[in-house]
Amino acid sequence: MGIIPNFNTSYSQNAAALSAKQKFQLAFRSAVDPFTFVAAGLDAALEQSRNGFPGYGQGAEGYGKRMGAAYADAFSGTMLGGAVFPALLHQDPRYFRKGSGSFGNRFLYAISTTVKAKDDKGHWRPNYSNFLGNFAAGGLSNLYYPSSDRGASLTVERALTVTAEGTLGSIFVEFWPDISARFFHKHHSTP
Repeated sequence: MGIIPNFNTSYSQNAAALSAKQKFQLAFRSAVDPFTFVAAGLDAALEQSRNGFPGYGQGAEGYGKRMGAAYADAFSGTMLGGAVFPALLHQDPRYFRKGSGSFGNRFLYAISTTVKAKDDKGHWRPNYSNFLGNFAAGGLSNLYYPSSDRGASLTVERALTVTAEGTLGSIFVEFWPDISARFFHKHHSTP
């Protein structure tokens, strides 16, 4: 849409492998993109409006704590799942857009990338980086959430929520170019 960054998408199924340094650069660029701060601010506003994480309180101080936690979640998830674990496990953190085929085939492909990823040699393998990154970030959040919002069950809940959001993101990335071309660009007729 020109607003939401899309750094981790490859439009080539056979893109060259990323070095560990490139994985960290890609993740860091995504983690510090202005949209990431905007998304954290919106998340904090939503949580503030429904008094999520009541240990943070209300007012500007409560909002600031919620925004800090939301950004810390985004930053740690991006760096752990998009750089640290992919570098250690030799997996590619990018989404490789299919771009053609039937709707059902592409939909299932997008969902499958939650559980499978390309390794640095281009072979599809279980997406350990995604799961380990989501669970590690969920566990790390126990350091800064209020005591009433910590614990193993909340860590699992956060990790599964982020995994589900990632699945929805993959579906969006797979189909957005088609939606955009159909509804937002004028079709020119040939004379």
